[in-house]
Amino acid sequence: MQHVYDLAIIGGGINGCGLARDAAGRGFSVLLCEMGDLASGTSSRSTKLIHGGLRYLEHFDFRLVREALTEREVMWAIAPHIVRPMRFVLPYQQGLRPAWMLRVGLFMYDHLGGRQRLPGTTSLDLAADAAGAALKPGIFSTAFEYSDCWVDDARLVVLNAVDAARRGADIRVRTRVLGAARTGDHWSLTVQEAGAAGTETMATRVLVNAAGPWVANVADLLASGTGHKVRLVQGSHIVVPKLFAHDRAYLFQNPDGRVVFAIPYEHDFTLIGTTDRDFVGNPGAATISGGEVDYLCATASACFASPVRRSDIVWSYCGVRPLYDDGASAAQAASREYVLEMDEAPGQPPLLAIIGGKITTYRRLAEAVVERLGPHLPERQGLAAGWTGRQPLPGGDFDVGGFDTLAGALARDYAFLDAGNVRRLAHAYGKEAWRVLGEATIAADLGRSFGASLTEAEVRYLITQEWARSADDVAWRRSKLGLRLTAAEMAALDAWMREVIASPQSSRPVG
Repeated sequence: MQHVYDLAIIGGGINGCGLARDAAGRGFSVLLCEMGDLASGTSSRSTKLIHGGLRYLEHFDFRLVREALTEREVMWAIAPHIVRPMRFVLPYQQGLRPAWMLRVGLFMYDHLGGRQRLPGTTSLDLAADAAGAALKPGIFSTAFEYSDCWVDDARLVVLNAVDAARRGADIRVRTRVLGAARTGDHWSLTVQEAGAAGTETMATRVLVNAAGPWVANVADLLASGTGHKVRLVQGSHIVVPKLFAHDRAYLFQNPDGRVVFAIPYEHDFTLIGTTDRDFVGNPGAATISGGEVDYLCATASACFASPVRRSDIVWSYCGVRPLYDDGASAAQAASREYVLEMDEAPGQPPLLAIIGGKITTYRRLAEAVVERLGPHLPERQGLAAGWTGRQPLPGGDFDVGGFDTLAGALARDYAFLDAGNVRRLAHAYGKEAWRVLGEATIAADLGRSFGASLTEAEVRYLITQEWARSADDVAWRRSKLGLRLTAAEMAALDAWMREVIASPQSSRPVG
């Protein structure tokens, strides 16, 4: 007799993986199919922030901002290795938003979301503060400094998938849903794994379209009859050698009303973004435009003492956000609220589509989806609603103030590692770092070195525990070592991984 899942999810971004974790923890049987790698779309191409969205206050999105502000400290608590607090410097510039408006907005920002651990807003004299040293002289004299959090976005997605799999979810990467049809009281899905000669048929009581910017494409594939109001908005970023020595970020206002962040990135770099422009076409083919590059370089050059030129860019990326089309005239004004659209009829299995959302509020979105689908799901024994905000993600079972203690313990247990590698591994894996390194007592025990501190032991862990299948999976999503590995090193890594994965002795991933 064919197994029938309670819930099948199409899409392995933050919404799909967050939902898989929540539902699996509540005792539901879950299938997740992702056509590429986890977080290979929009979810790895964000500005890397867990934030309330200060600029959304201008659009009166108070509910969204309140929910997001509350989630900052929840996310920090459950994933203190990949989420950390960061202070943001917002310089005041005459002729743009008046100082009183900034003060009012930041007062609301401090008090809307039940802030407990994060420090509140302060004022800065940029002539005396180190944050002023990197800025162009004669433009800024004062600034406001407030709190938000930074996140390794792709690892957040992967860790949600890992925890879901450990709780019983069936996570299938590089597996495309070719079609689906309602068959009695369930959906019948036809799926195909990349490289497989044949297809497989799966059954599920409930189907969720969490395909992100491909949500409308999947809806067409499923012939659901629901015309989703989706507005695709492209956001692009550039990475340059670091522009300032301190560990705070900047939020700059632009005369066109938009804002641009400049954020410390991977120790040696500065991340600058984002843009907002409408996008038409295949989201997988989206690339940063010349106009966006010029815009980000010009904005940074207008604010920093050192100009930012095209030749300084070491990496760039863009993501396509699937926003709900609320009719806003400008892309940056389109709502970041998530919308759940249900296609259901009496006696037929339902289909739910997720439109919009922010990485900050993915956990709350997942809770809303499970609640909305509740009448269509069977009774199961599992954790109570809200559990995802109380139980840590893999590796995150230590106190938010305990990172240095954890890194110190890792350094003592693996004394052959240099300090930079210790902190990288501790940030990426938290307490799971001991599983990555195993019983190694000398560097040679970790096997082959691929460059930039990446070893065979770590790559094997990523293959068997985190579904890594290519050098890009390892270097750009499970880590950001792609900024440091050469093209030859990437090619060697890719060839080695293909050989290992093809080997009959290669173990399968979790789940």
